[in-house]
Amino acid sequence: MYEGIVQDLIDELGRLPGVGPKSAQRIAFHLLQADPVDVRRLAEILVQVKEKVRFCAVCGNVAEEETCRICRDPRRDATLLCVVEEPKDVVAIERTREFRGRYHVLGGAISPMDGIGPEQLRTRELMTRLADGTVLEVILATDPNLEGEATATYLTRLLRDLGLRVTRLASGLPVGGDLEYADEVTLGRAFEGRRAVHG
Repeated sequence: MYEGIVQDLIDELGRLPGVGPKSAQRIAFHLLQADPVDVRRLAEILVQVKEKVRFCAVCGNVAEEETCRICRDPRRDATLLCVVEEPKDVVAIERTREFRGRYHVLGGAISPMDGIGPEQLRTRELMTRLADGTVLEVILATDPNLEGEATATYLTRLLRDLGLRVTRLASGLPVGGDLEYADEVTLGRAFEGRRAVHG
């Protein structure tokens, strides 16, 4: 335990996701030794982020205006809608430059253990977006874990009667991976998602 405000700083940093007690202490001491100008700039950015950044009124992605740049882009294919859990997933998919449609951010995944059910997610907003018939395919890109699978299963049932094409991102072996190190679920998925090879 450190004195007063230093311990307060460590405690606050420790509340951030992925930052354990040792990391919090390391960051705190880095800030104590850093140039005051750098620390002030960091503090100002944190305040600005809370003041300026919001969530897109259409898709739920991070935005500085009422709608995000993807929703404002007329070149995006409005017939394709990719459903993801968090804004960071949008960034990951955008990095691939493979997807030219639009997104819907759920704001999490179904997790009964954490008290998160469908009503805590942006499922109602999803159904509203699909009501006008513009979207022809919904791609479920939730995480390939227990919560992501539960969410995808729930959404599949919810969308079943809408006459849409509902697809799920393929999952399987990573490129450069080694079969003997793959877990059973990943390997099973790789078999399910196998495709014809044309030589």
